[in-house]
Amino acid sequence: MCLIAWNWQPDSPKPLLLIANRDEFYARPTAPLHWWQDADILAGRDLQAGGTWLGVSRSGRLAALTNHRDPAKQRADAPSRGELVSAFLQADTSASDYLTELAGRAGNYNPFNLLVFDGTRLLGLESRHARVITMQPGIGAVSNADFLTPWPKLASLSGSLQKLLAQQHPSDAQLLALLHNPRLAADADLPATGIPLELERALSAAFVALPDYGTRACSVVRFEADSVTFLEQSFDAKGSAGTRQVTATLQRTYCHPSTPR
Repeated sequence: MCLIAWNWQPDSPKPLLLIANRDEFYARPTAPLHWWQDADILAGRDLQAGGTWLGVSRSGRLAALTNHRDPAKQRADAPSRGELVSAFLQADTSASDYLTELAGRAGNYNPFNLLVFDGTRLLGLESRHARVITMQPGIGAVSNADFLTPWPKLASLSGSLQKLLAQQHPSDAQLLALLHNPRLAADADLPATGIPLELERALSAAFVALPDYGTRACSVVRFEADSVTFLEQSFDAKGSAGTRQVTATLQRTYCHPSTPR
């Protein structure tokens, strides 16, 4: 996952809206959104390593991951970061406990950001700093740098989402349109992450489309008090590869953090 934005409203009957793009090599085998047979997880699946980039569970949990872009710190022998998403979705510990434990061993993995929701709190972990962050109500976002780092595509997506939410209840089509944005950032606004300028420029778009690499999935996840709806639009090197949408009744309902379960 390379771009995530959300609207966190813990006092609302619709506490969490999340939209996200997953960028990956087209050659990496991937299964689209489905209920996994070996776990209570609704997600796409990386068929190479077995994990996922974004998923939810019937128990009302969500996890989403982005890689931190730093070519100098990539290790070929590091375990897959996708297992961190599926592990949280199957856990019964709180978001805080899960991330606190993970922070102590985050250095075993290539750098990442992990966003988790346990039905009560929305938290993030920046692996480079072993730092757990409590997300405040409102709009938030993360790309391939630390949470809320104002890269051009992150700032554009966050601002567009805020405007859309201020005007009306956004439709799936309107939210997907934000994720489909192909506009490149000006060179002067590009981050310097250690990759060639031409590639940095191409990756500055919300929707990436290179010959062998690009946006493989656009997702919209909506949590309500007793249900979650997950929409995933898939892409391959030839373009759109289909859309799937699943609504699931939660086994437990959402509670405000101040309300005991």
